[in-house]
Amino acid sequence: MADIIVIIILVLLIGNAVTYMIRARKSGVKCIGCPAGGSCSGSRQTPKKKLSGSVVGKKTIAISGMQCQNCVNSVTKALNGLDGVAAKVNLNNGMAEVSCDREVDEADLKRAVEAAGFKVVNIS
Repeated sequence: MADIIVIIILVLLIGNAVTYMIRARKSGVKCIGCPAGGSCSGSRQTPKKKLSGSVVGKKTIAISGMQCQNCVNSVTKALNGLDGVAAKVNLNNGMAEVSCDREVDEADLKRAVEAAGFKVVNIS
């Protein structure tokens, strides 16, 4: 009897989750469960940052935890907030390409990404 009750509860929970996702998609939500409440737009781009000097180094940062364009915007803003850094963040491969016009410590890059709420997997 207890097994049947557990199965019924699971079916109801899964049914409600599927119904929620279908309704959200029909109402135009682009990313279900995103921190922006599904209101982020994939077409919205963050402005590119221009460096004050010539590029002296490039680094690639592997980042985990990004799920939507709002996440990309947060990481881009955090990295571009560092002096001498211009970043392009790609959601599809979870990577940030960072160009630097001066020496930038990898620990500073990691702190910026983690302050935005994401995890740095690797910096190369």
